[in-house]
Amino acid sequence: MKDTLKLLTKFSGHPDSRCWFVAWDPKGTLLASSGGDRAIRIWGREGDTWVCKSVLEDGHQRTVRKVAWSPCGTYLASASFDATTCIWRKKEDEFECLTTLEGHENEVKCVAWAPSGNLLATCSRDKSVWVWEVDEEDEYECVSVVNSHTQDVKHVVWHPNQEVLASASYDNSVKLYQEEDDDWVCRATLEGHESTVWSLAFDQSGGRLASCSDDRTVRIWKEYRPGNQQGVECNGTDPTWKCVCTLSGFHSRTVYDISWCHLTGALATACGDDAIRVFEEDATSDPHQPIFSLTAHVPKAHGQDVNCVAWNPKEAGLLASCSDDGEIAIWSYQPQL
Repeated sequence: MKDTLKLLTKFSGHPDSRCWFVAWDPKGTLLASSGGDRAIRIWGREGDTWVCKSVLEDGHQRTVRKVAWSPCGTYLASASFDATTCIWRKKEDEFECLTTLEGHENEVKCVAWAPSGNLLATCSRDKSVWVWEVDEEDEYECVSVVNSHTQDVKHVVWHPNQEVLASASYDNSVKLYQEEDDDWVCRATLEGHESTVWSLAFDQSGGRLASCSDDRTVRIWKEYRPGNQQGVECNGTDPTWKCVCTLSGFHSRTVYDISWCHLTGALATACGDDAIRVFEEDATSDPHQPIFSLTAHVPKAHGQDVNCVAWNPKEAGLLASCSDDGEIAIWSYQPQL
């Protein structure tokens, strides 16, 4: 099973520091990483090796927790424990800090762009989720502050083709938001995890959402719209999200991150037991009771906790990961047929 996930290369991403997050640009040619050294690094391939193209280190005063590319690939947003979010603009191989978004009371844990590129979401230890609007002059305005969670908000992610936002929190729940009367409101709360929900990932259609948790499980949630044939109750015109599958017994420690490949449908997880795992859905299983099988497991993928996994958006089976050991790894996944 280990052979289905092959290590292509491993390199020092953030020396003497944790590497918290990696994110592919939309073309799949550049990889951005962020770390405890307050820096963001941009990596590119030259032959079989990965080289550092840029170091962005004058934007933040503390750990950079997450980074996110805009859908057009021209902008990079970075979320930091210094309570700010920086917006960087790419010009050829250079990046300039356009603006710094302030307002959160403490650590910004995540940042994410809407598929349109016109909206940005941030979340924080201050329990809030902020939605920012971006205009044609690259001006950013906070249009909504949502305080639906009761604890630290760990992660935000947008639906792949709708303006629907999901968040994960220390309060063990997942929440979904939509705009209503010029404000953003919580339209659904997904409960079932028994501890902190660390990360979320939509499938390609956006009809399913995967969540991973400190309770060592992964849950698959499916959207049911009003009038669905399965008889799942809905409140008015709002869809209901129902947990249709729980992956338990595979992870021995906290599952910190999950990535759902939009090219192949494979699910990858990053775990506190230093391992990376890949799951595939059984094509013959009932979509309302899907079965996912473990198809790859690398026990010592990194020397310490694996913090992030990210599938390349253009190259099927290419996976990046990073760890508390400061290293970044690039993997090739080829399922055994």
